Amino acid sequence: MKRSLISACLDQVDKKVKVAGWVNSLRSHGQVSFIDLRDRSGLIQVFVPQKLNNLKNESVISITGTVKARQAKNYNPSLPTGKIEILADKVEVLSLASDLPFDIQKPDLSVSLPVMLDYRAASLRHAKTRHIFEVQATITQVFRQFLLERDFTEFHAPTLVATATEGGSQVFGVDYFDYRAFLAQSPQFYKQIMVSIFERVFTVSHAYRAEPSVTTRHLTEYVGLDAEMGFIDSWKDVYLMADSLVKAIFKTVADRHADILAEYQVAVPKTASVTPVVKLSEAQEIIFKRTKRDIRGQPDMDPEGEREICRWAEEKHGSQMVFITHFPTKKRPWYTAPDPSSPDETLSFDLIACGVEWITGGQRINNYKTLVSNIKKMGANPKDFYIPYLQAFEYGMPPEGGFCLGLERITQNILGLENVRQATLYPRDMERIDARLSQIGHKISSKKAKK
Repeated sequence: MKRSLISACLDQVDKKVKVAGWVNSLRSHGQVSFIDLRDRSGLIQVFVPQKLNNLKNESVISITGTVKARQAKNYNPSLPTGKIEILADKVEVLSLASDLPFDIQKPDLSVSLPVMLDYRAASLRHAKTRHIFEVQATITQVFRQFLLERDFTEFHAPTLVATATEGGSQVFGVDYFDYRAFLAQSPQFYKQIMVSIFERVFTVSHAYRAEPSVTTRHLTEYVGLDAEMGFIDSWKDVYLMADSLVKAIFKTVADRHADILAEYQVAVPKTASVTPVVKLSEAQEIIFKRTKRDIRGQPDMDPEGEREICRWAEEKHGSQMVFITHFPTKKRPWYTAPDPSSPDETLSFDLIACGVEWITGGQRINNYKTLVSNIKKMGANPKDFYIPYLQAFEYGMPPEGGFCLGLERITQNILGLENVRQATLYPRDMERIDARLSQIGHKISSKKAKK
């Protein structure tokens, strides 16, 4: 007999079915047992006219039986299948589970984040944890669909690269046969190159930052939702595209996952029809007037500044998002376009939402000679960037720009999670690659680490 999904049983009353899934819970009363069975489509109660011994939660079983309507007094209004149950004829154990490290049936996991990550295969089965990644899957789907509908083409960027994208030392070196390579800081070079092929492109790509920090908002490996577009009239085309994308994400998450938002006791961030746009220097002045904290003249916003400018945006504009623009040339990567009217500032932006930076983007330099000059200014050799990057500009590149949205960070902030690792399936940071680093090997010498 072919397996049916639990959700399909709603239309199979008084018919025989075969279902399979995980034992969500098991209750025995005398010589009978009740199983709450879970598969990808939902949960259903199974009545078994015998006592089941040694069957533990999360064991994988197959049930053959008849779908029956439950008496009205026994309805479970919290389940879509709460008006039916399965009367089991046969129970087959496909995989017997061991004792779980913690109770995954509680509304909240009452364990620390390190323990949750130590037993990731178990903690991901907790409904509330699983729901995080349902929302995250929707965010990625909306990103992809939104851009496809606007004539963007998806491509797949490599993560092993020959040189550091943004320069500096915050890269992971890799022994590549007899040579040195790096893990990509971003797919930046490749999405710019692809603009010269398809005009509008996007990629969902892993990126790596060797930043020596352990915070609630940073990861060593993260997923970037990257987009790049050619033939722009100005840098404003880029942030307007990003703004529309984020609002589309909010709408779909609110429509599709209202139950999960309620479970987390949150709502999608508030937006305005026109998201406020403020230059960095103006934002710093606003913060000083509101708080007397003086970060004026700094090349970037600090975390408290990001939170304060979002409070201002919500109070003055009814928006929990604000674009901060015109970061100093010395702060942005060498391929960022300067403002012709103010060469010390760039045509770049950050989207700050819920008090945290979500998006970085801007207009890029599309002139080959200018890029070569900037590479020399930062003390690098243009030959190291010619293949494949500069080659595309030597052969002609339209005015273009793009942005990157951090997938884990937007998930974290939509759901109000305390730590970005909660929104990361398998976090990588200074302390962990799946297992805690102290558990999987000896620490290498500092001399070797800097090689």
